[in-house]
Amino acid sequence: MAKILECVPNISEGRRTEVIEAVVDVVRHTPGVALLDYSSDPSHNRTVITFLGEPSAVAQCAIDLAGKAVELIDLTKHEGEHPRMGAVDVIPFIPIKDVTKEEAIAISKEVGQKISDSFGLPVFLYEDSASAPHRVNLAKIRKGQFEGMAEKVQQEEWEPDFGGRKIHPTAGVVAVGARMPLVAFNINLSTSDVSIASKIGKIIRRSSGGFDCVKALGVMLEDRNIAQVSINMTDFNRTPLYRVLELVKAEAARWGVHVVGTEIIGLTPMKALIDSAEYYMQIEDFDFSKQVLENHIL
Repeated sequence: MAKILECVPNISEGRRTEVIEAVVDVVRHTPGVALLDYSSDPSHNRTVITFLGEPSAVAQCAIDLAGKAVELIDLTKHEGEHPRMGAVDVIPFIPIKDVTKEEAIAISKEVGQKISDSFGLPVFLYEDSASAPHRVNLAKIRKGQFEGMAEKVQQEEWEPDFGGRKIHPTAGVVAVGARMPLVAFNINLSTSDVSIASKIGKIIRRSSGGFDCVKALGVMLEDRNIAQVSINMTDFNRTPLYRVLELVKAEAARWGVHVVGTEIIGLTPMKALIDSAEYYMQIEDFDFSKQVLENHIL
């Protein structure tokens, strides 16, 4: 059976269509990989790209994509709601079929070294590939963002894994690693007060004592004039989407605010959505493996 590895790079561009398409074209024109999805957010000024394929082809595609992002994206001119530290901000590898976590980790390290050598872009290894416990969490690596990274990498505990202590002048640094599938799940609120979204984000995220496997922050969607709780759910099996949504609803009500909608960025495992459907429909004795038609087809 063919091995399948997924890659979900995030680039720091969500507004200039010509730049987004040029970066995505790298995936389109790489033999052995399939472009599954790409999603841009002008407020975040960020694009999430999803592709998969045979591991060596996916690895080469990630390297070439990083090179194109470095060429076309200048962070000295970049503004957006989403925290960022690099033109290509993060490159995660996710084992999908007949690929072990250890293989994904090895590929991430190989790709990180080649990106650093080829483009002068310092690389932090994160998540399962992290070289130290304090580097597992992407948010900790990214803290200070592009503007503060030149100073941050001078600290002994924050020297990049590859590339030395001098950041790329326009492309910053990048995080590369292996991880399991996550769900990028955003909750939009009926308020333009971003401080409310930030307070809710602090309540639900693990680092502040909230749910396991939840990372969250409040951002402002300028084009819609509403605040958003932007969430990464790193293991929906441990903390399902519906549990987070219900707590956000309850906390929002404290400020006279309600949820006006949710969104999922990029692709998501089917089970993450089925779990929520089962909860809200109150289906009794539901068996995901036996009662979902697509499971039998696949």
